[in-house]
Amino acid sequence: MTSDSSSPLVIAHLLASPFFGGPERQILGLAEAMPSQGFRTVMASFAEAGAAGPFLAQARSRGFDARRLRWNARNPIRARAELRQWLRDVAASVLITHGYKPTILGTLAARQLPMPVVSVSRGWTAHTWKVRVNEALERRCLRFVDQVVCVSRKQADRVAASGVSPSRITVIRNAIDPARFAAADPTARRTVESWFPVPTRHLVAAVGRLSPEKGFGVLVDAATRLVRSHPDLGIVLIGAGPLRETLASQIRAAGLEGRFVLAGFRDDVDRLLLAFDALAIPSFTEGLPNVALEACAAGIPVVASRVGGVPEIIDDGLNGWLVPPGDPAALSDRLAMLFDNPRQARAMGSAGRERVQRDFSFEAQAEAYARLLDRIAPQGRSRRGLASHITRAQTAEASQP
Repeated sequence: MTSDSSSPLVIAHLLASPFFGGPERQILGLAEAMPSQGFRTVMASFAEAGAAGPFLAQARSRGFDARRLRWNARNPIRARAELRQWLRDVAASVLITHGYKPTILGTLAARQLPMPVVSVSRGWTAHTWKVRVNEALERRCLRFVDQVVCVSRKQADRVAASGVSPSRITVIRNAIDPARFAAADPTARRTVESWFPVPTRHLVAAVGRLSPEKGFGVLVDAATRLVRSHPDLGIVLIGAGPLRETLASQIRAAGLEGRFVLAGFRDDVDRLLLAFDALAIPSFTEGLPNVALEACAAGIPVVASRVGGVPEIIDDGLNGWLVPPGDPAALSDRLAMLFDNPRQARAMGSAGRERVQRDFSFEAQAEAYARLLDRIAPQGRSRRGLASHITRAQTAEASQP
């Protein structure tokens, strides 16, 4: 693992991408901001049946070196060897892992080089026995990496409680590019309204994997109450997952067909989100949900469970409302308050937009990562400073007439 002392330090991100979602957006947004800090980024993903394709295609379209790995946890010896060779090929200076499989296998490979390892901890779901076992292994592995980056203060507390020294925990929150929501698509509202067989006035969005920890059954119960006082309600749940049929049955049993739409996975959430009047996050557990940042950037008030890092984004009564998890009555009541007080709802949306612009930019996130990597990457500060100086000089030279 050698590189020219004048070249930027190379950050290698390792993940297991099931689709192009929130974590993938975070990785790419950070990667695009890191050159200003003197770092270059490469990426690799475990995948089965081509699941990583959308993320890798996005990364390559933005000019990044992104590789699909052949081996995974089913063959850990070959997976470790493949990872070790990849890290050598790209002359990586530090490995950043995302999720239990990348953290466990990536740490084993990086330690043989040796190389510093940073693991990003977004939260744990424990939604199946297999996931619970893997997350337990990850928590143990986190004790041996150089730094754990937690996306919220609440997750940092959970990581510390699992046995990781507080000195090796850094909180760096998720970020967002507000420009994604700068202009509304005038056709988006009509698109969403066309999914309902009857006219709608109040539109609520929910976005996420259809799995138990997301609490979407609570949203169905809340809708059952809410539709009594607001019969022109329309709720759209965007996402795929194992609970789709269970939720569909619950919607039918509640008599909400025509008022509660399961839209499946969609790649145009940015365009559609601006069409809604509110976002609901009824989760039982969260790290720092990207969709809350996206709603704020879009100027949409949020009603969310007071769990995980959600209160680090949503100030109760300022840019949305916080409710107890598992409480459909509270969720319904707060959504009704938004519908019945449109002026307050608009003010909350504006406050959310200001919040993300001030506190959740990728530039600020990149600066935080640079400070962290300066501490742990070999010769980090001096090499990064030289690389940044060269980059600035090249830019100035290119701008000369």
